[in-house]
Amino acid sequence: MAEYVVEFGKDGRPVEADGRLDGAAFHRNHAPIWAVLERFLAGTVGDVLEAGSGTGQHVVHFARQAPGITWWPSDLNEAHLKSISAWRAHAGLPNIRPPLAIDLSDPAWCREMSDGGGPRNLRAVFCANVIHIAPWRVAEGLFAGAERYLANGGLLLLYGPFKRYGRHTAMSNAVFDTSLRESNPEWGVRDIADIEPLAARHGLAWRETVEMPANNLVVVFAKT
Repeated sequence: MAEYVVEFGKDGRPVEADGRLDGAAFHRNHAPIWAVLERFLAGTVGDVLEAGSGTGQHVVHFARQAPGITWWPSDLNEAHLKSISAWRAHAGLPNIRPPLAIDLSDPAWCREMSDGGGPRNLRAVFCANVIHIAPWRVAEGLFAGAERYLANGGLLLLYGPFKRYGRHTAMSNAVFDTSLRESNPEWGVRDIADIEPLAARHGLAWRETVEMPANNLVVVFAKT
């Protein structure tokens, strides 16, 4: 596994007795990420799903900032799902749903959503640091599910490192990309030039790209 791609709970950071995990990245990026999400979600109500919630710390922070939104965390890793549930219980916020076990490589995502037991007509889907540490079929499934579950005008917001039309935005991202591909040839920093046509095939149009700290971006798509 790449040096800086670790499973939460196996990165040397403490694990609470209730299963809560602590992600170092959360402490660095939750504030700038929320500053972007707030621009698009402030004052709205409805359901927002986080695809790949990791430790669960981000969704708790978002739920505190936007109590009018019902937040749906998700992941596939069992330790992450346990941590999300523990952070949800620890926070005691009424607007966080129990985590969904979503497999993003499946366009239906999970049984609850395909059977109608999960959220529909989502206002937004937020996905951070997932598609570059997963096979391309995960990105394909993410966009297919977004098309399926977003309301008209709903947003898909992707956070992480990206190439911009064949070029890395920083040398550190190029080094990261090489490390990822050496660990798994199916992984790698994704190019916006590849993501935009994928989005278009699923009825999602590019809306905005936001520069973020540490050479990351938030890329926003809207369901048309």
